[in-house]
Amino acid sequence: MTTSHNTTDGNGSGATDEAVRAELSRLRDSIDNIDAAVVHMLAERFKCTQQVGHLKANHQLPPADPAREARQIERLRELAENAKLDPAFAEKLLNFIIAEVIRHHETIAKSA
Repeated sequence: MTTSHNTTDGNGSGATDEAVRAELSRLRDSIDNIDAAVVHMLAERFKCTQQVGHLKANHQLPPADPAREARQIERLRELAENAKLDPAFAEKLLNFIIAEVIRHHETIAKSA
């Protein structure tokens, strides 16, 4: 259900609606910039994990490292808490990333 709020500044000019739209636009621009930065940071992370995958494959190491993954999850949960971000969300995000990294490492190992 969508609700339209036609708030004005008291003189009927609609200036408040304009101010709200401008603030929404500013915030959304910031969100878009942050999203772009997140994508670029993930790309950099995956470049590093690809190198790790090749190193593991070349030395017959397993694609997954559960001890490292557990340390990373604990570390990220602590970082999330310090940043006032839900640690459970941060853990879910890292688990998703780890699963993708392992998938890449398995693919690299098969082709080595």
